Amino acid sequence: MSTHVKLTYALQRKMTVLQGSYTIPFLGVSIFIAALTYITYRLLSSYLHKWFEMRPIPEMEGTYPFIGNALMFKTNAGDFFSQIEELTRDFANMPLVKLWIGPIPFVILYHAETVETILNTSIHMEKAYAYNFLHPWLGTGLLTSTGHKWRQRRKMLTPTFHFSILADFLEVMNEQAEILVMKLEKQAGKGPFNCFNHVTLCALDIICETAMGKKVYAQSNSDSEYVRSVYKMSDIVSRRQRTPWFWPDFVYNYFGEGREQDKTLKILHSFTRKVINEKAENMSYIESDNDSDRETRKRRAFLDMLLKTTDEEGNRMSHEDIQEEVDTFMFRGHDTTAASMNWVLHLLGSHPEAQKKVHQELQEVFGASEQPVNAEDLKNLKYLECVIKEALRLFPSVPFFARSIGEDCHINGFKVPKGANAIIITYALHRDPRYFPEPEEFRPERFLPENSVGRPPYAYIPFSAGLRNCIGQRFAMMEEKVILSSILRNFTVEACQKREELRPVGELILRPEKGIWIKLEKKTPQTSSN
Repeated sequence: MSTHVKLTYALQRKMTVLQGSYTIPFLGVSIFIAALTYITYRLLSSYLHKWFEMRPIPEMEGTYPFIGNALMFKTNAGDFFSQIEELTRDFANMPLVKLWIGPIPFVILYHAETVETILNTSIHMEKAYAYNFLHPWLGTGLLTSTGHKWRQRRKMLTPTFHFSILADFLEVMNEQAEILVMKLEKQAGKGPFNCFNHVTLCALDIICETAMGKKVYAQSNSDSEYVRSVYKMSDIVSRRQRTPWFWPDFVYNYFGEGREQDKTLKILHSFTRKVINEKAENMSYIESDNDSDRETRKRRAFLDMLLKTTDEEGNRMSHEDIQEEVDTFMFRGHDTTAASMNWVLHLLGSHPEAQKKVHQELQEVFGASEQPVNAEDLKNLKYLECVIKEALRLFPSVPFFARSIGEDCHINGFKVPKGANAIIITYALHRDPRYFPEPEEFRPERFLPENSVGRPPYAYIPFSAGLRNCIGQRFAMMEEKVILSSILRNFTVEACQKREELRPVGELILRPEKGIWIKLEKKTPQTSSN
């Protein structure tokens, strides 16, 4: 073979190899572009479908394609809640209103009949997109899970909230209420002070001991690392929910508070994990149902019962499952009740006649006794219960919550496609003048049995409603009665703020921006009979 032929042959082989080496990355790029094009097409198709389907629904001004209303909302929690209030007032005569956060559509609901459409069905049970931001903290426990897992978990946990079991927690509640009263005595007669933190720390001590069987002494050591981390994590999640540009995980982890969240979660999870492991090592104590020591059995916490809980096949919950629920109890079990009790103190301090009725009821139930509250006393505190319910009407602990629309549906004649989100504004729902005349007025008598006849069940939902109603509402009502009756058996309350000065902040719970400022006067034997 000539040299020329050999050279030509070698060049041809070289070109073939080079072509093959370029074919592989070119093929990869082609596949990537095709996949990206397909995904973009699907997302754009879904977006345009929802856009046209929802076009007839009333909407806010300033809605732009792809961006929606995302840039209109303020990141400050107080300003944000004021915008929500204004929105529901402006559209009060409309059955619903829509808004877009980027490409994600939301319908805002604040009337009993539209809310019922969503809550009174098993179709729309999945929580909305923004609840995903709770997953790093709570996993997929009872608050955030869906489908089979939620149904199974709800069935397993319901027995642990039976009234006879909750009654065993009265001792813990009374003990912590007594500590709170001792702290408040130092403030009595000394002028205005902010009671919000005092009440919140008391509620935190109660939930720690009843949920985990662990004392954190929050009332005496509010600077504990765990206590600080609980509040810090709530703030982190709330801020992310109000800033849509931080919704993508990549953006949040690199430009947002992702690293701070990870550090806080490490503290929270290591604490609960340690408590669970310690409890599991002492299962012989937990399983001692025949224990003759009644005092020991009273100190059983939810965690003790969770370690014994089994599913239909007799399988026990894993430690990871238990941690999801314990973290959920800690998250939802103290801030909500604490906020409610603070609002009650403000409202009673602003309405002396209602406070006088509460004092009269306390006198009838307890007389001059200093005995702790028992289960029978709780049943007899009927007017105090009306006060708590009216406070939850005006200032619901959870001012709004959201669901994902599980299938195409019609709400008051408007079509809402599957995949949209429904936000239920409890704060506005509870102010419907059709069911609560002069809705801004504080009138506990609204909740007397004779005055509640004919009121639609979905007109008042402080603990949500339907299948996903709050599993802990009995616990919450019990705790609030114990703590509030303990305070009001010892003090008279005077509010130091007008309603317009409170400026509610709608974060994960509804709280006043600058706390609840009150004056306390120690009750004397003479005033206790008024």
